[in-house]
Amino acid sequence: MRYGGVVEGHRERKKVRTRRALLEAAVRLFSEQGYEQTTIAEIAAAADVAPRTFFAYFSSKEDVLFLQAEDRGQAMLDVIAGRQPGEPLGALLSRMFDGLVRGLADDDELDFALSPLRARLMFAEPALRARGLTLMMQEQPRVAAALCEVYPELDPVSAGAAVGSFMGALSVAGLVAQQQGGSNEDVLAAGRRGIEIAINGLSSLGGS
Repeated sequence: MRYGGVVEGHRERKKVRTRRALLEAAVRLFSEQGYEQTTIAEIAAAADVAPRTFFAYFSSKEDVLFLQAEDRGQAMLDVIAGRQPGEPLGALLSRMFDGLVRGLADDDELDFALSPLRARLMFAEPALRARGLTLMMQEQPRVAAALCEVYPELDPVSAGAAVGSFMGALSVAGLVAQQQGGSNEDVLAAGRRGIEIAINGLSSLGGS
């Protein structure tokens, strides 16, 4: 029993090391020679693994840049599901932002470093802009539906507008800060300011 646990632990640590090596290689190559010019084979070679190993961790080159997007979407749903009795919509959205920030802080530093790189590349690469928009469009209806469950007074259109305001303000404010050369802390502060502006505009919904 103990031997099996040791073997399993070793495998998990190896997976973490391999994933990190692939991320480090991708970030370095994207920064040095450009996203479009970098191939999966080059990333794998730089990480000293076979190309097929890359696909054990990422389904495509784009996935490297959208690391943990699904986890962060689930984190938003968890905050909504844990709505406190009588909690206004604005307060819940503010708490949702705090949860996303905590998630970023808990992430590996390399994962956090992907944020400004992703923003720069999304601005320059149409394929990445499309992927980012696709992920956002997939997530918004789920979050809006969750809001309707905990705020029965919200109709689907109002819930969708609230989610769009929150995610749009957060994304665009952060992107502008990144384009102005802001640090990660500046970007987070801009995101906070963006959602505060959005929340003020949502004061008539959900008892805010």
